[in-house]
Amino acid sequence: MLTTTFTTTGTAGAAVPAGFTDTAVISGLSSPTNAVFAPDGRVFVSEKSGLVKTFDSLADTTATVTADLRTQTQDFWDRGLLGLTLDPAYPTRPYLYVLYTYDAEPGGTAPRWGDQCPTPPGATDQGCVVTGRLSKLTIGTNGVATGAEQVLVTDWCQQYPSHSVGTVAFGPDGNLYVGGGDGASFNFADWGQRGNPCADPPGTAGTNLSPPDARGGALRSQSPRRPAGEPETLDGAITRVHPDTGDTEIVAYGLRNQFRFAFRPGTAEVWAGDVGWNTWEEINRVTSVTDAAVENFGWPCYEGSARQSGYDGANLTLCESLYSTGQTTPYYAYNHSAPVVSGDGCPTGGSSISGIAFETDSNYPAAYDDALFFSDSSRGCVWAMQRGSNGLPDPATIVPFVTGVNVPVQILTGPGGDLYYVALGAGQLRRVSYPAGTNLPPTAVASANPTSGTAPLTVQFTGSASSDPEGGALTYAWDLDGDGAYDDSTAANPSHTYLAQASVTARLRVTDPGGLSGTASVVITVGDPPSNSPVVTIDDPTAATQWSVGQTIPFAGRAADAQDGDLPASALSWQLTLQHCTSSTNCHAHNVQSWNGIAAGSFVAPDHEYPSFLDLTLRATDSDGNTTTETVRLNPRTVDLTFTSSPSGARLVVGTVEQATPFTRTVIVGSANTISAPSPQNLTLGLRFRFASWSDGGAQSHTITAPASPATYRANYQLCLFGC
Repeated sequence: MLTTTFTTTGTAGAAVPAGFTDTAVISGLSSPTNAVFAPDGRVFVSEKSGLVKTFDSLADTTATVTADLRTQTQDFWDRGLLGLTLDPAYPTRPYLYVLYTYDAEPGGTAPRWGDQCPTPPGATDQGCVVTGRLSKLTIGTNGVATGAEQVLVTDWCQQYPSHSVGTVAFGPDGNLYVGGGDGASFNFADWGQRGNPCADPPGTAGTNLSPPDARGGALRSQSPRRPAGEPETLDGAITRVHPDTGDTEIVAYGLRNQFRFAFRPGTAEVWAGDVGWNTWEEINRVTSVTDAAVENFGWPCYEGSARQSGYDGANLTLCESLYSTGQTTPYYAYNHSAPVVSGDGCPTGGSSISGIAFETDSNYPAAYDDALFFSDSSRGCVWAMQRGSNGLPDPATIVPFVTGVNVPVQILTGPGGDLYYVALGAGQLRRVSYPAGTNLPPTAVASANPTSGTAPLTVQFTGSASSDPEGGALTYAWDLDGDGAYDDSTAANPSHTYLAQASVTARLRVTDPGGLSGTASVVITVGDPPSNSPVVTIDDPTAATQWSVGQTIPFAGRAADAQDGDLPASALSWQLTLQHCTSSTNCHAHNVQSWNGIAAGSFVAPDHEYPSFLDLTLRATDSDGNTTTETVRLNPRTVDLTFTSSPSGARLVVGTVEQATPFTRTVIVGSANTISAPSPQNLTLGLRFRFASWSDGGAQSHTITAPASPATYRANYQLCLFGC
């Protein structure tokens, strides 16, 4: 299936409750991940690539580059510059703290891989191993970092391209608190059986680990429970870090990917959103980071409140010993297949909890006082868990707050006590206000004369008809070239000359003294851009192409338009996206890799659970800036694997699901799948049986590579004659 689109400026397109407004306060960002508000009005913003930018205020439309960490940051899949916070004593202590995927293997130096993962080793096969890094930047009075970064911590060995680092935030005790995921596979139950590059015990780097004693892969999240003398890692943990010395101490662990967390105001409580595997998203409450007790939230032995079948079935010692004592259960969890709130309009299936924030000093209605806000980047929604009678957020009173967000990756409170959120997909920082308070937003009115004509076309814009209900003086910011950034004029009534054929949406943003904004737009047509936009053709691969894991797929394409003729390779860019689906109509995207300035190349098809498919998009930009994209959908080759047992009826674990035999699973050819045969089990006539062998000769828990043809795997059990 091929699709072609013309570029327009992206917006979050979100809906809020009656009486609220949702406005973009900073636009034109490239994959933003964090925003931080400084007491002097500055706004620091991080981008996934490794850039940190500074805006002098919310009305500033031109960013200053504070720091460029792109060389040492790996921006690949879910890796990148993901955490940012400001010293609470700023500007007396002019420090900004950054948390990013450090593009180096343990003990190595960056850059190791660049923003890619070649095959071999393969992103989802052996993995391109990197680490995480927390650094301290000194910010000058001009908003630019001075001197070299001060590295505080380098840790978080990460084999696979997700579950990287996440949040860095200051606690009430003046220390930093940092989160990092397990760095393990999201496709199979990972205990270190794929090369063990992080040198987890009881083996060494390059030595595959096996149950029951394996303590690698996702089990790094349980490293504080390793035997004495074995290394304790920061993977899957929330860690206290001294902001000057980098000294570390784990305060909570047993987490899979606690991408975002926040302190409840006035307390030492941490509330963390933990991204689940295929079933549960969690909100976990650390009751006090200053207590001596260190809480264990159970991953990978548990997901939600239940045992995780993929790891439980492997009879791993670290899990079996935890089952006798139990985990700290989630404060709240929601199932991937269920709505958070009935009728909230948010899609179910794919889920990734991606933001945590508390209401603080807003003018919102009383029902939102002390509410816990949380977001899901896959569902594109923000909810409010309202305060209960005990003063804590009440899971029984959750209401939808913002729906239809274009990939929310952070929520926070800021000026005016309002909730702000970073929409990575829209490239925006947005603000949710309640105008029913003392300050109402201004009304923007934009007009243009003329609105069409041949190039060169000089257009006089008028914005002076805009107004503020309170009569406050307005500031003006125009996006006259249609690039999404309000950085072309601050005059009320500017003019602009268009030199090339195009259809441009010019936008005006007016801001009142209280920081509230209103926007308006007008379309300027110069010539006839549709006939002059590039025509894009993807020659290879075609929609008929089907791929298996590890297969090299060549690609080639071209573009031309009436004015420029054939466009050069420098005008082309490619994006490979993996669409992870829970049904035929419910998918969410993971950007895998991009290429700029080439007409042809190749990629290696990644491993992923089924159902999923790949989108390959070619974008062409002509000399006038007109842009067209074409996308080809590439479906995987699949195979049915049948699982039986002797005697029949045994409960086997494949991936994340346990099921009684016989049953069949559809998987992608070449994919890695963990299978386990729990033992002992009550089978025929209720008698006790123990595991004896698999038909493929594998261990009781092992990983299989899906063959090209249907196959059957049989688990054999023996009767326990003298007890099991």
